[in-house]
Amino acid sequence: MLEILRVSWRSIRSNKMRSFLTMLGIIIGVMAVVLSSAIGVSSRDSVTSRVESLGSNILTIGPGFAQSGGINHGFGSASTLTVANATAIEKDDPDVALTAPLASDNAQVVFGANNTSAAIEGTNQNYATIKNITMAQGGFLTAADVTHSANVAVLGSQIEQTLFSGYAGSPVGQQIDIQGIPFTVIGVAATQDSTGFENPNDGIAIPVTTEQNLLTGSTTVSQILASAKSSAVMDDAQLEITSTLRVLHQLAPSAANDFQITNQATILSALSGISQTLTYLLDGISAISLLVGGIGIMNIMLVSVTERTREIGIRKAIGARKGIISTQFLLESLTLSLAGALIGLIIGGGGAIVVGQISKTGNLLSPTAVILAVVFSVAIGLIFGVYPARKAANLKPIDALRFE
Repeated sequence: MLEILRVSWRSIRSNKMRSFLTMLGIIIGVMAVVLSSAIGVSSRDSVTSRVESLGSNILTIGPGFAQSGGINHGFGSASTLTVANATAIEKDDPDVALTAPLASDNAQVVFGANNTSAAIEGTNQNYATIKNITMAQGGFLTAADVTHSANVAVLGSQIEQTLFSGYAGSPVGQQIDIQGIPFTVIGVAATQDSTGFENPNDGIAIPVTTEQNLLTGSTTVSQILASAKSSAVMDDAQLEITSTLRVLHQLAPSAANDFQITNQATILSALSGISQTLTYLLDGISAISLLVGGIGIMNIMLVSVTERTREIGIRKAIGARKGIISTQFLLESLTLSLAGALIGLIIGGGGAIVVGQISKTGNLLSPTAVILAVVFSVAIGLIFGVYPARKAANLKPIDALRFE
């Protein structure tokens, strides 16, 4: 066996460039398996952390659909949610911890010579807790601000930079104009990660009562955020909210809901599923690369059998059995495959470390991916080495010795 290994290794070393090009398919395949696993884990963790940063136990209640003249105007067309609805949900539903109504609008905001268009969110004191907002300066809205419809505002970090560009002092305590109405800045929120089409740093929070009384004149709100007491009671909280709103909106038992409830946990599960599917797709592409690498190994081994036909004839003439010849070529195929897998693991492992550093998610080198890559490479080497090995083993000595 040692002699077989020595001869196999000498054969591989005698054609270094050809051997490397043969291994290239395996190198790329293994590298792709390791990197795709790292990228999949990174993207899943990123999606999970971003959604959970909004609160993993949040229920978003939006308006339902309105009908007129037999025409369904689609979800969001009904204006049925109110601040009183939010208060009732928080008070009456045992699995709901906090609620925050949202009355959204866009307005021109001015400070000194600076002005910009901003999203104005009318809400209450619970909004910061539900959305995990931390304050960079000052504080958030209070219950008294909402009760007394105070002209106070909390700025997003991007709005603060735009409005107070060139201003050396603190924004807290300064007066800004929203649609020509003066508001006192009481706080600036810390920068938040963007989680979708909306930029959470490009908005201003004011008391919902102030927005309704001074800006919109509306008695309804666009959304209600509700946080369940724990992730375990999300479904129970959703059922309680549904029951409460149907009673408040005086809906008949046969009538459809005039509101819709979105479960944050459901969104997280769906996004994680999409991320996992993409990971499987990348793994499938990597497996194809390994398959192509295996075909390359078989091709080169067949060339090697042809080049060494006289050698095979001499060895068989002096007593080498079929098993010895077959083992020699199988070992060469396996060596090429394992060497390619080792190089691919080194490159892919380095890439996984880089991805982990860039995404700040730590070590993303998956032991499972490494084991699967090695096992698959060994299988490729054996499977695609069988035919050339059998062809070599079945050569007749007299024909092999006459081969030119």
